[in-house]
Amino acid sequence: MSTVVGIDLGTTNSLVAYMENGKPRVIPGTEGNLLVPSVVYFDVEKGAVVGDKALEELLRHPERTVYSVKRLMGKAPDDVIEDKKVLPFQFVDSKQIIRISIGSRDFTPPELSAFILKDLKQRAEKFLGQAIEQAVITVPAYFDDAQRQATKDAGKLAGLDVLRILNEPTAACLAYGLDKTKEALVAVYDLGGGTFDISILKLKDGIFEVLATNGDTHLGGDDFDHRLVDFAWKRIEFRLGALDRGKLFPRLRRAAIEAKHHLTENNSAWIAVSLPEYKFSEEIPISRAEFDRLIDDLVQKTLACCRQALADARLAPEQIDVVVMAGGATRVPCVRQAVKDLFGRELHTEINPDEVVALGAAIQAEILSGGITDMLLLDVTPLSLGIETFGGVMSRLISRNSTIPASATETFTTAVDNQTSIDVHVLQGERELAADNRSLARFQLRNIPPLQAGLPRIEVKFLIDANGILNVSAREQRTGKEASIEVKPSYGLTDEQIEQMLLESIEHADEDFRKRLLIEARVEADGILAATEKSIKSSAYKKLSAKEKGSIEEAMAELRKVSSSDDHKLIRDKIDLLNEVTHHLAEMMMDQAVRAALKDKRIEEV
Repeated sequence: MSTVVGIDLGTTNSLVAYMENGKPRVIPGTEGNLLVPSVVYFDVEKGAVVGDKALEELLRHPERTVYSVKRLMGKAPDDVIEDKKVLPFQFVDSKQIIRISIGSRDFTPPELSAFILKDLKQRAEKFLGQAIEQAVITVPAYFDDAQRQATKDAGKLAGLDVLRILNEPTAACLAYGLDKTKEALVAVYDLGGGTFDISILKLKDGIFEVLATNGDTHLGGDDFDHRLVDFAWKRIEFRLGALDRGKLFPRLRRAAIEAKHHLTENNSAWIAVSLPEYKFSEEIPISRAEFDRLIDDLVQKTLACCRQALADARLAPEQIDVVVMAGGATRVPCVRQAVKDLFGRELHTEINPDEVVALGAAIQAEILSGGITDMLLLDVTPLSLGIETFGGVMSRLISRNSTIPASATETFTTAVDNQTSIDVHVLQGERELAADNRSLARFQLRNIPPLQAGLPRIEVKFLIDANGILNVSAREQRTGKEASIEVKPSYGLTDEQIEQMLLESIEHADEDFRKRLLIEARVEADGILAATEKSIKSSAYKKLSAKEKGSIEEAMAELRKVSSSDDHKLIRDKIDLLNEVTHHLAEMMMDQAVRAALKDKRIEEV
């Protein structure tokens, strides 16, 4: 069986790893370098060039070089307005899908990521001397359905069968060998080039269970670099006159990264900006304390995510046994100190933070290929999933932080007589009303038998696979008619939307719940009034006493009067009253139905 590799497809750098004699190992390039810069340069004659050579061309030909493409994966053009301000790419004007124009061609983010994955694939094949066809690829735990699907699509374009999309924090746990620990609560703080994740895991007898996850798909070391670029630009722009900052950005960024790396080990550094063609050279001093102040709000955002994940897991910081650091940006001293202060314990930083995720991916690849059998990974879905039901309410089938793979089934019915089709509207989010959540997909179940409202039985099933990809099906149980859809939205959530959805679900919890109760009460009131209207036309109703008829009519009038009010408790009281006064009528109608069903039948037939 050919080797299954683990790939860390990063914002700044990417790596590929495999298992050798029971231990994970990152595969080096021909010159011994382990990291592959996630940069793609398009040579006029050679085509796509990836990695270190592409990074060199970034300064000479920025118009034909692309980097940080991971930030664009699974997004729509409207989602990347802020990215456009700092990424000097030529974006194609489109409302449907992101395309970047390079030379005479346009590329989507999955196509650009495929060039990086193909380079990693070729590196592994050359090193191992065999064809590589299967891989495990890691993504931030907070990647949504669209971003995960875009990553799978990139793998397919690169000629890889992606066996699993693995959350990066979970991969980091594997790399540290925490599966050997009998029992522990683990926090994985993963701050990479473009994304941040915090995951809280429970480890017991080789089983990793993710209790909660949180993060920001638009926060990482790149943002630290941009703060340094802004710092430098403010000090030199008056000397550069009308020069376009966008054209100078790649060189400013390169100088900022070098200064950031220097500040990791030293208390001061220089941002060395050299522009020979403009006869300009400047060394801008910056201290570690100044750098810490520049990025403090970004670090605090990561800590807020940590606190929310702990709250979701119903844990206090001091209950965490192990804190694992992953991602190159965790080398920044003030980041490590902030995390140490939050959890009140020493951090796991022994493994190179750039390599730790790829090493964990290699271990997961070995598990899937059958090489490791005493370990199990249980991940979670970051946001609740459900459908819209009558009245515009969201009915949750799979709750946020549910362990995946996961499935849930719920039975619904029709709201209108003789209804022959239903619309299934799939939603994602934490609010009570459909309009306040994100729409993932819609599809129709047709050819339902035209029956009285409430009689059809429609089974809706949600299935999330191990990659976090959602499949929804609807089946009418009497006829077996079925429809389904694999949810592949054309774009994902922005980081602000993800944070806002969770924040709004908390801020509006009481208000949303009251609205839901009111809608459900109104829907039930309409339903029972319609049913009672039919009942009073029956022969059973004619047999009731005048007093009983009067009570029913009075209760119906009272319910009609309050059914449009904003008091759900009052509506419920009137529903209960109508149910009570129609109890005898319901019994009589049931007796009639039973007698009609048994008429002219022998005992043995019954």
